Amino acid sequence: MEKELIINSTPTNVEIGLLENSKLVELHKEKTNQRFIVGDIYLGYIKKLMPGLNAAFVEIGHKKDAFLHYTDLGPNVRSLIKFTKDSIANKQHTQMLDNFEMQDPIHKSGKINQVFNKKQPVLVQVLKEPISTKGPRLSCEITIPGRNLVLSPFNDVIAISKKISNSDEKKRLQLLVESIKPKSFGVIVRTAAEGKKVSDLHEELNQLLDKWGSVRSQLVNSKPPVKILSELDKTTSILRDMLTDDFNRIVIDDKDLYNNVKGYLNSVAPGKAKILSYYRGRTPIFDKYGVTRQIKTSFGKTSTMGSGAYLVIEHTEAMHVIDVNSGPKSVKRDQEEAAFAVNMESAEEIARQLRLRDLGGLIIVDYIDMRNNENKHKLYKAMQNYMKNDSAQHTVLPLSKFGLMQITRERVRPAVKIDTSEKCPSCNGSGKINSSVEILVEIERDLEFILKSKSHKSITLVVHPFIAAYLKKGFPNKQHKWYLKYKKWIRVKHDTDLQLMDYRFFDASEDEIRLS
Repeated sequence: MEKELIINSTPTNVEIGLLENSKLVELHKEKTNQRFIVGDIYLGYIKKLMPGLNAAFVEIGHKKDAFLHYTDLGPNVRSLIKFTKDSIANKQHTQMLDNFEMQDPIHKSGKINQVFNKKQPVLVQVLKEPISTKGPRLSCEITIPGRNLVLSPFNDVIAISKKISNSDEKKRLQLLVESIKPKSFGVIVRTAAEGKKVSDLHEELNQLLDKWGSVRSQLVNSKPPVKILSELDKTTSILRDMLTDDFNRIVIDDKDLYNNVKGYLNSVAPGKAKILSYYRGRTPIFDKYGVTRQIKTSFGKTSTMGSGAYLVIEHTEAMHVIDVNSGPKSVKRDQEEAAFAVNMESAEEIARQLRLRDLGGLIIVDYIDMRNNENKHKLYKAMQNYMKNDSAQHTVLPLSKFGLMQITRERVRPAVKIDTSEKCPSCNGSGKINSSVEILVEIERDLEFILKSKSHKSITLVVHPFIAAYLKKGFPNKQHKWYLKYKKWIRVKHDTDLQLMDYRFFDASEDEIRLS
């Protein structure tokens, strides 16, 4: 699979398009005046304890109170609290935990007020961006991510990515990490570590330990709320999390951003620096690589596929609902075979749409009904397979007896919403326009006002061609009736640029007669 990252930078934001086999699968946008805060580490304080929710609101300096639930504390939160307290008082002089006295773990069924007191300082990491009316979601299980490894202080577990399928490679990485892992630190081995040498992983582990050391040093004499460690910007964090051997192109249209990314690639993956290029063309970069066209066709309530089948995507407060339709171009064949073909095509498009729109929470998919249980199972397996490339945690359930598929997908930040519709210039989005009777009443009212208030040698009415045809139709037509009523001939002209219910009056000098 070929992967391309197209990055468009403007004075106000940075847009990142991820293409897989030339298809847009992810779209990220970062405003230059609004930082991406997932992964940032803060020293906050407990603002309010909520025993009923078994959670606390934490002040970290954000405009909305951050939310910390008991289940996000982690079993070793007491060790974190002690480390934080000692570091603030400058009693903890090293980031290493060899001689650190680990505290007793908390119980899974415990209560938040058994762990924290009001105004107590707490070291937290942002798990989720603010969404709708909710503030950031926090965790006390601190992680320091790298390209190949993730360091987890106060944890002694080694976890290997499930995407590494080779059992021998898993054993090799397990033994390798065990040999270099310091005491009381957990390590998560990422997919990118597959095939890496011990020297590469050891070097990265030391870099992550240095970052943890900077957290300790930043805590000394700190007063909450304060940011302790900032995550990378969105561009480099996406590169860190997604850069694999099958990436074949990264194109950036901003020189400063290009230099930043080049420096990052040279430090973490020197062999990949050659796939980076600086775009100098006059055509906007998203237009050049077909991203703009795919954005216009992929967003909106309806998403159409090559066969003519289409998806209808609806958003509610509780969930997202996707309806699969065969479309007018459906080939006439056996009903079961046709339904299976449309459903299989839709499964691939649904997996793409979930990533592209970054839909999270509960998603219900209403597939076209199928009777064959084998086809239902094939569809379920296909959906799982298409979702494999999705980095967000997700769960796909088999079809229910009503033909519905339930999918849950991790909600980290607000869904991407791009409004591809435009307001109708005639009705301004209301779906209603005045009737021809009403427009004639308005024209006559304005005409009478002009004739009574101002003296004009001649008056020309310019209207839409449909209205002009109506005014001139028959004998006597409206022009004749106006002549008999006002003793003045009103010329009527048509203009195709006018909307159906628009009209203009002009005098003998062809200047528009303003009514106000």
